[in-house]
Amino acid sequence: MTSPLPPLRAWDGPLTRDLVLRPGDFGLGHVPERLRPDALVTSVCGFCSTGCGLNIHMKGGRAVNLTPAADYPVNLGMACPKGWEALAPLAAPDRGTTPLVQTGSAPGRFAPVGWEAAARLFADRFQAVADRHGPDSLAWLGTGQIFTEELALLGAVAKFGMGFRHGDGNTRQCMATAVAAYKESFGFDAPPFTYADFEETDVLFLVGSNLCIAHPILWQRIVRNRRGVQVIVVDPRRTETATAAAALSPDPALSHLAIRPKSDLLLFHGLARLVVEGGGVDAPFVAAHTEGFDDFAAFLADPAYAAEAVAAGTGLPVETLRTLAALIGKGSGKRVSFWWTMGVNQGHEATRTAQALINLALLTGNIGKPGTGANSITGQCNAMGSRLFSNTTGLLGGRDFRNAAHRAEVARITGIPEERIPSENSLAYDQIVEGIEAGTIKGLWIVATNTAHSWIGSKTIAKTLAKLDFLVVQDLYPTTETARLAHLYLPAAGWGEKEGTFINSERRIGHSKAVSPAPGAALSDFRIVRLLAEAWGRGCGELFRAWTTPEAVFRLLQRLSAGRPCDFSGIGEGKGDPYRHLDEAGGIQWPWAASQKGEEEGEPARERRLFERGENRFPRPNGKALFVYAAPRPMPERPDAEYPFLLLTGRGSSAQWHTGSRTEKSAVLRKLRPGAIYAEVHPDDARRLGLGPRDSVRIVSRRGSVVAAAYVTASVPPGHVFLPMHYAETNLLTFPAFDPHSRQPSYKAAAVRLEVL
Repeated sequence: MTSPLPPLRAWDGPLTRDLVLRPGDFGLGHVPERLRPDALVTSVCGFCSTGCGLNIHMKGGRAVNLTPAADYPVNLGMACPKGWEALAPLAAPDRGTTPLVQTGSAPGRFAPVGWEAAARLFADRFQAVADRHGPDSLAWLGTGQIFTEELALLGAVAKFGMGFRHGDGNTRQCMATAVAAYKESFGFDAPPFTYADFEETDVLFLVGSNLCIAHPILWQRIVRNRRGVQVIVVDPRRTETATAAAALSPDPALSHLAIRPKSDLLLFHGLARLVVEGGGVDAPFVAAHTEGFDDFAAFLADPAYAAEAVAAGTGLPVETLRTLAALIGKGSGKRVSFWWTMGVNQGHEATRTAQALINLALLTGNIGKPGTGANSITGQCNAMGSRLFSNTTGLLGGRDFRNAAHRAEVARITGIPEERIPSENSLAYDQIVEGIEAGTIKGLWIVATNTAHSWIGSKTIAKTLAKLDFLVVQDLYPTTETARLAHLYLPAAGWGEKEGTFINSERRIGHSKAVSPAPGAALSDFRIVRLLAEAWGRGCGELFRAWTTPEAVFRLLQRLSAGRPCDFSGIGEGKGDPYRHLDEAGGIQWPWAASQKGEEEGEPARERRLFERGENRFPRPNGKALFVYAAPRPMPERPDAEYPFLLLTGRGSSAQWHTGSRTEKSAVLRKLRPGAIYAEVHPDDARRLGLGPRDSVRIVSRRGSVVAAAYVTASVPPGHVFLPMHYAETNLLTFPAFDPHSRQPSYKAAAVRLEVL
């Protein structure tokens, strides 16, 4: 047994190491000189992965208004409610303006300190933890909400400079499944589509995706389709998207497949079998560009995937299955695209479900052509940047920590000594949480994510975080559920107060700019990490002397991308300034390699998809995509006599985003969503329980209970209840199951009972 670290105290003395804060160096109230005080500034929105272009209207060096950019190839002059209100969170009265240190033993009581004191406290306490318990005792959790340059700096400083052994991000909660599926099937995390495919497809599957709510602009891209598109929404709930699909599609009866929850893997295996049996396989494509087809066909021959068995398991009629297979198959002559979001990703067998969609695209040759693809729609604005460059469970640029050649390459490009680059992967998010609970992880640095609200089965997470010797939270607001638990809070600048790039769902790298100074002493995440690297000592700061600005780091990331499937080394070539090139081009999708020639005198086309040409092969050793599959497994927690209902979760309204840390700061957005948590209950269940509209109902799981207002609606099937994910209470109920391949939590299914109050 080791004695505990001494009680926290606020260090107010100067740093003993050579560290001087200068506003020009660390961004205190700093707006880049390239922004004129009165101008129209183009920027990319910082909410979701759609990546819309915004025009920011400036006056007196501050943003005063914004409008959607009409010529940006993503949103084409449209914006959702969050985009229109993107400036509101910056003016919130509870913004963090100075570092805070916890005082006393009770969480939530803080005293302000200066940045030098905060940086010294950060270094001293984490170093004390590591010296006492070893490097495996330190971890960090990042986010898909900060810039790519910040993610790369954070991950490199934490892992290479400070020696944090473990790090992951909140992208684990939304996109890890897509990463795992693409890597195994294609050889790289490579979403193949461009948003133009929404407008160029004939048959469009939306699986576990309430696109109208989660990504409204992408739904509008579907509305722009002039090919008579048949939209097919696969979802147990009749969502807003399912309703809209019926109005848009030529066959409304086919627009919503209300399958039984978590029967989607069975459904897609069944459709694949019908495609094979019906002669719908694109045999030339399969022979030239895939491997494993014969084994996959043999797997599908199992009686479990016969049409009658699939109909019994999914609740869909056999004739519907046959109609779908005919639409998908090569003989239909139609362009078919498969799109998915959290309804797939957040499942107990999520990776294999995503790969079942990939298999359907491969079987029918629906990939690499307009209006086709197996297409994962990302959640957060920079989840793709996090996936490629956060340096958490994968090495910079989509590399592998376990690959000696990859480690040597990163060392050569960055100048980081190779011995500082770990040869093993980090623990994943859930394993980090388990490590805290078990007492093996003692220090945690959380950046721009709200773990205490968003983590699955969150009833115990506050008690788990309380076990840490030292918890640092870096965020815009000291008022989030997680920040209130911190020993040290670091105030960060938000979107619109700093500069960098995001990478959206279609691989488009977009440039976002500072249009307003950060409040008080808040710093950009980039400047905070640089400051902490200097304060750390032990040679850390020296390793990152060249990482001076976001643009300098972007150029380094270009070199790290060169020769990789995500190569964007050609951005800025012949232009001098890569950021300016991004602005002029309306963002640029990777890959765009140095000296790559496009359709317009070396300029990248505004819309580009992967795997279009023969030389653009799948990035596996033999250039072929792999059929990956497995038999379905039962849900880990199924309804029973004591808990007879199945809980579903998802997006609430287009005015809400994740845990509400920013959307709740807008008075406009607050008016556009229900103020308190509500539960959707089917009329048959409400009648049987004696539950009326707006009555209070208690939803109880084995982990906790929630009281909500009842919304009686046929949008949920009988025997099910739906809660929006944005309310903190929801995750008191969710069941902590994890996909074994992606380690992504399964938020979408848990057994509950209803009690009328």
